[in-house]
Amino acid sequence: MDIRRINDDIAVAPQISAEHVPAIAKAGFRSIVCNRPDTEDEAVPHDRVEQAAKAAGLEFRFIPVVSGAITDDNVRDMAAALKALPAPVLAYCRTGGRCMNLYGLVQQMNG
Repeated sequence: MDIRRINDDIAVAPQISAEHVPAIAKAGFRSIVCNRPDTEDEAVPHDRVEQAAKAAGLEFRFIPVVSGAITDDNVRDMAAALKALPAPVLAYCRTGGRCMNLYGLVQQMNG
C-alpha cells in the first residue's frame, strides 16, 4: 500500500481494499475518504471498505469524483468532510492523484 502524506492531517493512496483497513488504522489514521466512483473499472465497491473502516473504529465518507472532471460540489463536499472528520484522514482513488488535486482545490477554496 502506497500512502503519501500531504501533511499531518491528510494523506492519499491508490485504491485500497477492506483488507488494507487494519493496517491503515494501525498507522494512526482516524478517517477514510473514498474519492473513486464504484463504477470505474477495477474499483473496489466503497461499501466493503466502509464496513471494514467502521469495524476498525474509523470514520468513512464516500465522495465520488469522476477522473478529470472535479466539480465545485466535489470540492465543497470534500472541504466539509475534512472539516468534520477526525484527522488524520486517508483519501483514496485509483492512483491518489485525484485526491491530491481535490485537496489542492479545497486549499485554494479556503484561501
